[in-house]
Amino acid sequence: MTEQDLPLPVGHFVTLDSGLRLHFLDEGSGPVVLWLHGSGPGASGYSNFKGNYPQFVAAGFRNLVVDLPGFGRSDKPEDAQYDLDFFVNAISGFLKAVGVKRATLLGNSLGGAIALGLALAEPERVEKLILMAPGGVEDRETYFKMVGIQRMVELYNAGPLGIEQMRRIMSLQLFDSSQLEDSLLAERVAVAVHQPRNLFTTMMVPNMTERLEELQVPILGFWGSDDNFNPASGALKVLKHAPNARFIMLNRCGHWVQVEHRELFNKACLDFLKN
Repeated sequence: MTEQDLPLPVGHFVTLDSGLRLHFLDEGSGPVVLWLHGSGPGASGYSNFKGNYPQFVAAGFRNLVVDLPGFGRSDKPEDAQYDLDFFVNAISGFLKAVGVKRATLLGNSLGGAIALGLALAEPERVEKLILMAPGGVEDRETYFKMVGIQRMVELYNAGPLGIEQMRRIMSLQLFDSSQLEDSLLAERVAVAVHQPRNLFTTMMVPNMTERLEELQVPILGFWGSDDNFNPASGALKVLKHAPNARFIMLNRCGHWVQVEHRELFNKACLDFLKN
């Protein structure tokens, strides 16, 4: 299967000043919400958020669902250093390229770290932040002690991922893994084949906890108490340091709040955006 044959919808492509070509969906009209997905083999904006952004479209928002570089249908340079600065610069360049001066950033995991990084670097671009178990609030060593990260690294390094290997990784994303659809696993397997080997080894995200006090924008956060990838105690760090933050903590919930508690997530986010 070539990248052109990926089982993902084809939206729009834009080439940044850096030469990177990013793929994104552009749905709806109104105030802009930029959706930033998490990492992991085979991730894409669509696979992370297909159960969410259509409700935001119906509620009167323009939704930019981007594939980060290295993921989905976006460019996957073999020689890039996939650290936080690389991603923040790419998303800043993306907003410039599509002519968006200000947006709400909505990010899960790595996407949450990118949202925080961009809000710290260019606060004038950010209307609000919606964060689901964001990265960037622990040291790297803490993340690599998490069972989900350990299994992901082990299976990714072992060689090409098939459906069952992907199921073993993705089952740790959710408290109730029966919600994993084979179509989602197939989407991610198809993307993972094309991802560069250095994508995860160079993915360095600093601990930004001490800088969160600089954030003046309203923040709505979500975290599952059964998260196997990012420690749920990170929510307390954001609440302690960011001056205008609130969090919804959910039990019987893993790393994907937006999937396991879709209706609650969508409703809470839309209320936050409108009010």
